[in-house]
Amino acid sequence: MHPIRYAWKGHAHQRRRTLGMGALIAGILSLSGPARANETLHVGKAVPQAFSFALLDVGVQQNFYRDENIDIESIGFGGGAKAIQAMVAGSIDIALCSGPDMVAVAKGAPIRGVAAMAGPPLDTTITAGAQQPIHSVADLKGKRIGVSAKSSLVGWLVMQVSRHQGWGNDGIIEVEAGGVSTSWAMVKTGELDGLGADLGSALQAQVHGEARVILTFGDVVKDFHNYVIFVTNKLIDERPDTVRAFLRAWFRSVDFASGDKATTIRVIGDLLKMDPAIVSQVYDIQMPMYSHDGRFNPKALATLARSYVETGNLPSEPDMSKLYTEAFLPAPSSASH
Repeated sequence: MHPIRYAWKGHAHQRRRTLGMGALIAGILSLSGPARANETLHVGKAVPQAFSFALLDVGVQQNFYRDENIDIESIGFGGGAKAIQAMVAGSIDIALCSGPDMVAVAKGAPIRGVAAMAGPPLDTTITAGAQQPIHSVADLKGKRIGVSAKSSLVGWLVMQVSRHQGWGNDGIIEVEAGGVSTSWAMVKTGELDGLGADLGSALQAQVHGEARVILTFGDVVKDFHNYVIFVTNKLIDERPDTVRAFLRAWFRSVDFASGDKATTIRVIGDLLKMDPAIVSQVYDIQMPMYSHDGRFNPKALATLARSYVETGNLPSEPDMSKLYTEAFLPAPSSASH
């Protein structure tokens, strides 16, 4: 007789006990259900090395996305247009881009804005060369400021500063220098009086005695959606709960970063390889622009609609209500502030 069969026959009590224990374990497993594998989301950043998008990494380090059964694969791009192209091509699911990038939706891109990520543009500056006699906004009249293009976001913002000062559209001379690195080089040689630059690099140049931060554009343009979170229509149609889960984790990250400056500075400083003292300054100036609930502001949307026409991106203002949805935002009780 086979020894295993013999063992079962000879020990009926033990057999009943073993079967009972097995049923108990099976019952526990059936209650807990199968382990759910984390879903990977490919998330694009319009710019790879910027404080503006680094709150994503803060949330990843704090496991807020893991709590939603999401793994994040972050991909940096050389501008919002390239990130949008990647979404259209199906390479990424979600993108953190500028509010003006909503124009892509108006032009037929199969994406949708799902959250207003940030308000006034507090992360972008007009910065003057240290050798220039520019110490205030009033000193900018007639000065040469480098922008990538007059039709770009920074180009449009410079024009708004000129208008705000009562100088018309051309009170500040915009020079299309191409990339920011080219503008910095031209500032150093004196070919430009200043440039439109991100807050972090501007503050670093100021610390090194090479430049002087004159203003952030958020000082002038108050009603604005500087950044928006975009999602592909495919993700919305096929996995709407995943969109909701991502946004829950995102706003949890914003709340955490707002309440824990020390950890946020450490994480972002390590990520960007930036002096913690500079990161601290950026934090203080820039954090107030982040939305804690993702709701879209009608006045900010109206400003965006006007900008599309003034930059030549659209012949007329679009119906902004068709470019975004608030259907996936956390309930007010889940998104604080």
